[in-house]
This record gives sequence, structure tokens and C-alpha cells, in this order.
Amino acid sequence: MTKARDTANLTGSGVGLSLLDIDAGTDIGAALVDADLMIVDDGAGGTNRKATMSRLATYMGTKIGGGMEFIASSGAISNAASVAFTGFDSSKYDSYKFIYHYIIPATDNVYFTWNSSTDGGSSYDTTNGHYVYGNGGNGTNVGYGYVNAYSGIGSDTNEFGIMGQSILYAPHNTTTYKVLQSDTSSFDTSGVFKTYSADYDRSYRVATADIDAIRFQMSSGNIESGEITMFGIVNS
Repeated sequence: MTKARDTANLTGSGVGLSLLDIDAGTDIGAALVDADLMIVDDGAGGTNRKATMSRLATYMGTKIGGGMEFIASSGAISNAASVAFTGFDSSKYDSYKFIYHYIIPATDNVYFTWNSSTDGGSSYDTTNGHYVYGNGGNGTNVGYGYVNAYSGIGSDTNEFGIMGQSILYAPHNTTTYKVLQSDTSSFDTSGVFKTYSADYDRSYRVATADIDAIRFQMSSGNIESGEITMFGIVNS
């Protein structure tokens, strides 16, 4: 059931805003569009605004196309060998974005890397030469793709790891190589803040097979701390 609530106290400067009471399971986006309303109560007395807006974002993404949906988070990482994501769905998403929140290595002077899977994460391709990075694809003899390949990441005091984001383009496509394009910065082994150029934060897997899982790790040693979140770019 959807019903309008008194809006007398929500009107100002000539702009009227109405509040809806919406039962659980209601298509919020449709209710907003039909009623031309802007403020939403999801039936929990306005206390669950995050869930409400998440449902609205999902609706708008599917109606407009190209929207971005949250899929998963690693949570707080604590001395992990790697972090894997398997929430790939070709029926919903064209590409995927990964955001890195201060990923600090346990070992000093290492690089942040990735491996891909074609079997839902049961195994990952780690064969030398199957990944290429750098300007003109000069870096080829590696068993992983680089998120950054310009400067080693520091792990000492006042060295706060790597942060930024990557997009994995069309991993379900079986006619092209799979590119992970990144935009990252990090603190190096001297505590100097480095921002990477296009030559060093792009890499791809030399295969046309699909990717349906991805794993992030350091080139050596564990991930000491940080968090990674995964988003899907909704099919247009």
C-alpha cells in the first residue's frame, strides 16, 4: 500500500516535497515516478533510508540503463593472502568496478595484482605470459595482472598502502582480451605519495575466454589491511 502523508512542513521556497508510506516489497521507483514524489518513507518510520535509496538506485539503473549497483565488499581485510570476488552476472552487468580503500601490504616494496578465473573461482590463471601490462604491452612475463606497476608499495609507519579504483571491461565477452583499467595512488617505501600514469595502471589477460571471478593479492606476502568493494555496471 502506498499513501501520501501531510506535506505542510515539507514545503518551502515554492518547492513541494511529499512523503510516502510504502510497504515492504513495493517498487519504490515506480511509486516515485507515478506520484511525482521525492522523499520516501520505506515503512520503517524513515529509519531505513539506506535500504530505501538502495532500492531506488536499483530501479533507476534498470530503467535508465548504465547505473551502478553495489555487489559485495571484502569487509575489513586482516592479513589475508588474497581477496576474491565471484558475484559476476552477465544477465545484469556489462562491466565491474572495484574500489580500493587503503590496501596496505604486509611485506614492504610489493605491487598490487590480480588473477582471473573462468570457473567461478575454483581456480585462477597464474601462468607466466598470460597477463600483459604497461605502455604497448611491454610487460608480458608475469603470472598476474598489475593494478599498479610503477612503484613498490610501502608497509611501514606513515605508508598507507594503495587506494583508487579499477574497471574490468566486459568480462563476459568471449571475443576480446579482458582489460582491467585502473586509476590509483599509493605511498611508496619512502612514504612518498605516488600517482600512477596510464603506462603503469592498465593490464589485461591474454585470452578471449570469459572472466567470472577475480582475485586480488600482493606480488609477495599478504594484504595486511584495507577494504575492497565491488560494483556492477548495469546492462543498458
